[in-house]
Amino acid sequence: MTHEFTAPGELGEPSVEAAEVPEPGAVTVVVPTFNESGNVRQLLHQITESVPSRLPCEVVFVDDSTDDTPQVIKEAAQDCPFPVTVIHRDEPVGGLGGAVVEGMKAAGSDWIVVMDGDCQHPPSLVPELVATGERANAGLVVASRYIKGGSRAGLAGSYRVAVSRMATWLTKSLFPRRLHGISDPMSGFFAIRRSDITADALKPLGYKILLELAVRSRPRTVTEVPFVFQERFAGESKSTAAEGRRFLRHLAGLRTADPLARMVVFGLIGLTGFVPNLVALWAMTRAGLHYLPAEIVANQFGVAWNFLLIEKLLFRDRRVHRHWADRTIRFALLANADLVLRIPLIALLVGQFGLAVLPATALALVITFVLRFVGTEALVYLPSRRSGRRPGSRTA
Repeated sequence: MTHEFTAPGELGEPSVEAAEVPEPGAVTVVVPTFNESGNVRQLLHQITESVPSRLPCEVVFVDDSTDDTPQVIKEAAQDCPFPVTVIHRDEPVGGLGGAVVEGMKAAGSDWIVVMDGDCQHPPSLVPELVATGERANAGLVVASRYIKGGSRAGLAGSYRVAVSRMATWLTKSLFPRRLHGISDPMSGFFAIRRSDITADALKPLGYKILLELAVRSRPRTVTEVPFVFQERFAGESKSTAAEGRRFLRHLAGLRTADPLARMVVFGLIGLTGFVPNLVALWAMTRAGLHYLPAEIVANQFGVAWNFLLIEKLLFRDRRVHRHWADRTIRFALLANADLVLRIPLIALLVGQFGLAVLPATALALVITFVLRFVGTEALVYLPSRRSGRRPGSRTA
C-alpha cells in the first residue's frame, strides 16, 4: 500500500499535518475509487464549489484502480483549497467496502461522509448531512432516495431499478430490527461519526458498506435526508453479476453471524442432505446391495452434500483456520458419530426414562443435532490453539 498526500499551494509536496489535524467541526469525505479517472477531477471541482465555504473538509481517496486514477487525483488536487489524500491499495481486500473502512481509519475528522467517485452523489449535500447529524445528535445520517424529496432518477434503465428495489426489500426483510428507520440500506452516500465506528467489528465484502455498518455496528440514533441520485458523469457502472453474487454472499454472512441463525441454517442444510442420501440408498438397494451397508454408504453422500453447503454458505469466512483436508476429516467423523450415538441414546431414553419410541427418537434427533452443530463449529471451524494460521492466510 502506498500513501500520497497533496495539499493546495504546496506544489504537490506531502502534507501529513494538514490531513491529520482538521479544524473543529470539519468533515472527512471518503471516496473509494476503481478506475474513475474520468470522474475524479469533476468530483473534486464539485466538492470545492459546495463544501469548504460551509464546512472545513479534507478528502481521502482509497483507490483500487488499475488505470491512472491516482495520478489524475494528485494533479486535480493542486487546485483544491483543502487537503487531499490518496491511499492506493495493491490488494483490494474486501472490495469497495474494504476501501471505505480503510478510509475511515485514515480520517482525521469527527464526521466522515462516504460517497461514490462517479458524481452520482451530490457533494452539495455533504454539509447538510453533517448539520442534520448534529441537530439530531445522530451517529449515522443516511442520504436516501426513498423518502419525500429523494429520487433514484440516475439509475440507468428499468433493470437496475428492479434490482435496486429487490435488494432493498430483501435486506429490510432479513434485518428488520437493525435496519429500522433506514429506508435506503443500499445507499452508498452517508455520514457517520468517527466515534460511533467500531472498525474492527466490520467485515466488508463488496460495495454495500452501509448495510455492513448498520448490521454489525449500528449507532444508537440514525436519521435520514433525501437526495436525488444523479447520472454517472463518465465511464460505466461497476455493478456486475459478480458483484451481485458477492452481495448475496455478504447477506448470508451477515444473517448467519448470530449463533441462533447459524444453528437454523445448519439444520436446514442438514435437511437437504436427506435427498442425496435417499437417492443413493435407492440406487444401491435397487442394484442388489443389502440395506445395512447401503445405508452406511448412502449416509456418506448426505455428509458430503452437507459439508459442501456448509463450506460455501455458513462457514465460508472461517475456512482459513484449518486446511481443507483437516476440515473434511473432522466433519465426516462428527457426522458419522451422530449416527452411532443416536441408537444407544434412543435405547437409554426408552429403557431408563420410559419414553415411547417415537418421542424418544425425536428427542434423540434434537440432542444429537445440537451436539453436531456445537461440535462442527468448535472442532472444525474455530482455530486450534496451536494453529499459527491467521485470518486471511491462504488455504485450499
